[in-house]
Amino acid sequence: MTRTLDNTELQDLIAGLLQPTALMELGVLALCLGLAWLIVRLLRGTPPADAPIWFGRRGVDGVLFPLLALLLAFGAKLLLANFLKAAVFKLAVPILISLLLIRLTVRVLSVTYPDSRWMRILERSISWVAWLAVVLWVTGVLPWLLDAMDDVRWTMGPHEVSLRNMVEGGVTAGLVMVLALWVAAAIEKRLLRGTGNSSDLSIRMIAANLVRVLLLSIGLLFALSAVGIDLTALGVVGGAIGVGVGFGLQKIAANYVSGFVILAERSLRIGDMVKVDNFDGRITDIRTRYTVIRALNGREAIVPNEMLITQRVENSSLADPRVLLTATVQVAYGTDVRALQPLIQAAVAQVPRVLADPPPSAQLLGFGADGMDLSINFWILDPENGAGNVRSDVNLALLAVFDEQGVQIPYPQREVRVLSSGDPVSAAADSAVPPPP
Repeated sequence: MTRTLDNTELQDLIAGLLQPTALMELGVLALCLGLAWLIVRLLRGTPPADAPIWFGRRGVDGVLFPLLALLLAFGAKLLLANFLKAAVFKLAVPILISLLLIRLTVRVLSVTYPDSRWMRILERSISWVAWLAVVLWVTGVLPWLLDAMDDVRWTMGPHEVSLRNMVEGGVTAGLVMVLALWVAAAIEKRLLRGTGNSSDLSIRMIAANLVRVLLLSIGLLFALSAVGIDLTALGVVGGAIGVGVGFGLQKIAANYVSGFVILAERSLRIGDMVKVDNFDGRITDIRTRYTVIRALNGREAIVPNEMLITQRVENSSLADPRVLLTATVQVAYGTDVRALQPLIQAAVAQVPRVLADPPPSAQLLGFGADGMDLSINFWILDPENGAGNVRSDVNLALLAVFDEQGVQIPYPQREVRVLSSGDPVSAAADSAVPPPP
C-alpha cells in the first residue's frame, strides 16, 4: 500500500507559532519551568542531595525537573485549550517527554555502572534516538513511519511479527530494564545504609544482591514479553543455558555461588584482614563474582570467590581482631636479662596501638654467636593500619631503654688465630710458597 506524507500538521504548527498568542504560551511555559526549578531547589535543599537519579549533580539534570515541568506544562496545555489553540505547548510537551526519558535512562545507567565505557556510548545513542523521535513526532513523520514499519512482517514460528512490534517492544523492554535497575539500586542503597558492623553488612549485601537478581529477572521476563517472545519457549532455552553453564560457564557459575556462600556463612566480611595466595590486605568489597582486597601499600587484588572457598585463607579478624606481632633484638653477653625484662615490657606497653591486655612480653629466645637473642611479643587491635609503623615505635622504645640502662647491642665477633713460624702447619705453608725470583 502506497502512502503519502501529509505536511498539514507541520504547517499548522508553524502557523500557530507565528500567532500573537504564542507569546502568551511562551510566558506560561517559562512560568511552568521556573516553578518546576523552584520546587526541585526546595526539595533538594531540605535533605542532603543524596539522590543522584532524582536531583542529578545540579538539580536540573536529574529526573525530577523534567517530570515536574512535563506535568505542569501538560496541565497548562489543558487549561489553555479552552481559550486558544495551543502551538508552543504542542511542541514543548514531546520535548519534555524526550528529556524525561533521556534523564531517566542516563541517570540510572550512570549510577548503576559508574565506570563503564560502554554506558557512555549507550547514553549518547539513547539521546540521539530520543531527539530524533521528537523531530519525527513534531513534523508528523512518526505516524507515517510507524505505518510503513507495520507493513514489514515476517513469520516466527506460529506467530507473525512486524518491524513496528519489534521496535516498540524493544523500547518497552529498555524502559522496563531501566526501571528495574532503578528500583534495585534504590533498595540496595536503603539496605546498605547505616551498617554498623561487618557481619550486619554481609547480611545486607546478601539481601541487596538477591533483590537485584530478582528484579532484573522479573524485568527481563516483562521485556521478553513486550518484544513478543513466547515465554513458554523459555523451558527449552533454560535447558540449553543449563548445559552451557555446566560446560563453558562452570567457573563463572562457581564464582557466583561461592559469593553467596561467603556472604551467607560470614567467614569473610568487609573490613577483615586476610592473606590469600601470598597477598595481604583488607577486604573492601564482596561482590557476587569476586572479592576486592586492598593491601596497605594501596594495591588492590580482585580475587575470584571460588578461590576463597577452595583454597586456604588466613583471616586475622575472623574470631578475634587482635594480632600478635614480634620484634627481635640481641644484647651482649653479661647483660642482666632478668632485670631488663620488666623494663622492656613497661616501655613497650607505653607505645600507642599496643594493647595492655594481653600485656607485652620479653623472652630470652636463644644464644647466638655474638649475643643473646630476645623476643618481644605484643598485641595490636588495628592491623589494617599497618604493622611496620608500630614495630618501628617498639624498636625506638627498646633503643631508649638500652641507652638508659647502658645495654650494648653486640657487633659480630670473630676470633682470629695467628700461627707462629715454628708451628709445623706454618712451616709447611711456608715451604709450599715458591721463593721469589
